Amino acid sequence: MDFNVKKLASDAGVFFSRAMQFTEEKLGQAEKTELDAHFENLLARADCTKNWTEKILRQTEVLLQPNPSARVEEFLYEKLDRKVPSRVTNGELLAQYMTEAANDFGPGTPYGKTLIKVGDTQRRLGAAERDFIHSASINFLTPLRNFLEGDWRTISKERRILQNRRLDLDACKARLKKAKAAEAKAAAVPDFQETRPRNYVLSASASALWSDEVEKAEHELRLTQTEFDRQAEVTRLLLEGISSTHVNHLRCLHEFVESQTNYYAQCYQYMLDLQKQLGSSKGEIFSGTFVGNAESTSPPAAATSPPGVAAATLPAVPTIPVVPTIVGVPNTVAESVLNPNEVKPPASGTRKARVLYDYEAADSTELALLADEMITVYSLPGMDPDWLIGERGNQKGKVPVTYLELLS
Repeated sequence: MDFNVKKLASDAGVFFSRAMQFTEEKLGQAEKTELDAHFENLLARADCTKNWTEKILRQTEVLLQPNPSARVEEFLYEKLDRKVPSRVTNGELLAQYMTEAANDFGPGTPYGKTLIKVGDTQRRLGAAERDFIHSASINFLTPLRNFLEGDWRTISKERRILQNRRLDLDACKARLKKAKAAEAKAAAVPDFQETRPRNYVLSASASALWSDEVEKAEHELRLTQTEFDRQAEVTRLLLEGISSTHVNHLRCLHEFVESQTNYYAQCYQYMLDLQKQLGSSKGEIFSGTFVGNAESTSPPAAATSPPGVAAATLPAVPTIPVVPTIVGVPNTVAESVLNPNEVKPPASGTRKARVLYDYEAADSTELALLADEMITVYSLPGMDPDWLIGERGNQKGKVPVTYLELLS
């Protein structure tokens, strides 16, 4: 082992000098070289970028993986430079359970058929979620993480070096100031007497000694000033590169939003398809059974407009009371819903509604809709609460509540 005592002693002296200078600055007993206002703004901007990048990164990780244990596992695999094992999404796991339940209940029963349909949609939703997480991790999380683990570490290292150079510079300034003060004192008050000429010689030697000390301090100050200026320029260039970092993160943010938009659009389309499948089979599945929900439901709060429609949350749909039917009790009105053209609107209870999205009728009992058009709607006893009777001129048919905004 190469052990250099002189270098160790020199490093210890430098560290002690910096510690003394830092302590005296904190106590207000020493002067401190201040950086220019532009440099201070760059430092503040860099710190702000680092802090918010960390928060955005951590919260995005929580959004993509809410399970903290799974996040810790992925972190350990990443640090060990090993591939993270594939994990089944919640949607895919739910789809598996629904399929197994349908096989036990009987895939030919109404409940079993519905479980299979919903399970297949959940599987597709889980696959879409997996693709979204993968895309967001590569296009958004990875650049943020690379900045914190790469560029920011370099900036922090150079800032520490700059801080040490500044402490060395201020320490040299303090030594030079003390040496000049001692030299002036020695020159102004010579310590000699006529009867003792030896003191004059000693005083002259002391004055020359302080002059040498001043020259040495000035030389050290010039060197430290040069090193400080050079390090300040290096640090300034790195800090100005934060602007490029913002541009890169902006591009990544756009890619993240695009991935998220595609994900929610896929989920929306899958649920629309499932809703049509279930809606077309409701007549035979729930024929003559008890209708448990007596109020219409509002559309999901997280529903997203299909591609091409401006993103906006669907307004809450006011409820329309319906009359439940009981098994065994004939209800001619409920049966006539299957033929809306023969249904007459009630004397009271009709409302105006604005169509939110285009809707293609699945059969002759439904009414096709165009976005933004106005129609008249009403409910009939025994109807499914998710559907209403809609009228537009001479046309009449069932319409889904989630596609409407009911007006007062």
